[in-house]
Amino acid sequence: MRSRYPTSSMWAHALEMLEQADRLHRQFFQPGPAAISAWEPPVDIVEHDDAYHVIVALPGVDPSRIRVWFDGAALVVTGERPLPASCQGGAIRRLEIPYGRFQRRIPIPAGQFELFGQQVENGCLIIGLRPLS
Repeated sequence: MRSRYPTSSMWAHALEMLEQADRLHRQFFQPGPAAISAWEPPVDIVEHDDAYHVIVALPGVDPSRIRVWFDGAALVVTGERPLPASCQGGAIRRLEIPYGRFQRRIPIPAGQFELFGQQVENGCLIIGLRPLS
């Protein structure tokens, strides 16, 4: 049923949109651990008969700046890709490659796992996970 007063329905719609904007703002700009990381690298997971290989795309990231650990039922990869020294102090005209701190929490299957290998190959961190028997 339409209201006899179109301005009241417009006002209700405007208030609804403001509430939605406020919810989105709280969701994406909340303080705390989520605000520390600037970006999440993409991940592939390959399952073999006796192991998993987790591939994290980290081109340009120094391997010494990467940390990997278990946190409950997740594998956590953190680190930092700094802006190259040649770019610092200049006027940025385009910035598509993410820089700064990153963190990726990767859910792993139920059970206990051990890290059995970690290497950087062609800009990707490759992590081996083996279930503990």
